[in-house]
Amino acid sequence: MQLRLFPPLAGLCLLLLSLIPANAQLFETKAAQAFMIDADTGTVLFAKDSDKPIPPASMAKLMTMEVVFNAIKSGRTTLDDTFVVSENAWRTGGAPSGTSTMFAKLKSAVRVEDLIQGVTVQAANDGCIVLAEGMAGSEANFAAQMTERARQLGLPKSTFVNSTGLPADGQQTTVHELAQLALHLWRDYPDFFHYYGQPDFTWNKITQRNRNPLLAMGIEADGFVAGTSEAAGFGIVGTVSHNGTRVIAAMSGLASDRERSEEARKLLDWGVRSFQKTEIFAKDEVVGEAQVFGGAKSGVALKAKGPIDIFLPIANRDKLTAKIVYDGPVSAPVEEGQPVGKLRVWIGDTLSQETPLFAAETVGVGTLPQRALDAAKELAVGWLR
Repeated sequence: MQLRLFPPLAGLCLLLLSLIPANAQLFETKAAQAFMIDADTGTVLFAKDSDKPIPPASMAKLMTMEVVFNAIKSGRTTLDDTFVVSENAWRTGGAPSGTSTMFAKLKSAVRVEDLIQGVTVQAANDGCIVLAEGMAGSEANFAAQMTERARQLGLPKSTFVNSTGLPADGQQTTVHELAQLALHLWRDYPDFFHYYGQPDFTWNKITQRNRNPLLAMGIEADGFVAGTSEAAGFGIVGTVSHNGTRVIAAMSGLASDRERSEEARKLLDWGVRSFQKTEIFAKDEVVGEAQVFGGAKSGVALKAKGPIDIFLPIANRDKLTAKIVYDGPVSAPVEEGQPVGKLRVWIGDTLSQETPLFAAETVGVGTLPQRALDAAKELAVGWLR
């Protein structure tokens, strides 16, 4: 059910709070799947088939690093710990593999910090496997930890079979969950995020540039990782910070390395330049009203826990819509602070943000005549909902 809203700025909210369904995107991309969020608030700025399962390719290394960073943060591992390069790590991900590698020598001992740089800068498969085997005994055990961490972080579709993202049956993720994972890495591990923006890394006397193509494009990008698979095409998880605004985007299903770079650049640049953060409701300001059944009043005022900010498109503001959604009518009594519904905001046809709404007042049980009248109304029109 949707109810009327009480706008703080009449002209603005007549535009914002239209109940006309949105039916168009504000941005077009060649990517088969794409998802972009504002890093500060988590507001969704763009989504295209973003929950479709895809093979993660090297983008799986985001979860590999999450497990490693979490272990360091909790004290289970340190940057100075060393792990030995096994023959499996060397053959599967090292020089003989023909895949992205940091060229770690067989049976050498490598510091965790160097392995991290190998993975974040060079997308090194040998670095991933050495970390996995050193921390969990085997890559299979480590992959199980990756999946477990994904569930703990609220990523229900991401399942990992190995630490590298190399093709494996049952290994999958979504661009939605990749972007959420990248946001978590940026928010929760500020001491480690800088590795993703490191321009190059030298190991075994071999210097390699960062494999993220966005870093060299002059667009203020400083993360995260690119990946390619035969099944899903070219993909990338990238982030850009510009004039105090940071956006994070994940894309997949692109046709070439060049197309991936160009489409990611365009989406991220649009994200940091095309929205204006605007407060539409102040703290404790009434947002709207929900219908009450059997109460001393016919409705209850609703408000959020704090101010409500939205991201207004600088152009095409008519594409932004919002409405209150709740299961109702709400049965009396209603206690002040009781959760009632949500304010949902769309940008085009993308659900951009949801803000929980709570009762701004207490509404007691009505008199017998009031309850009888509500019952009659519900009997007459309730079936129409």
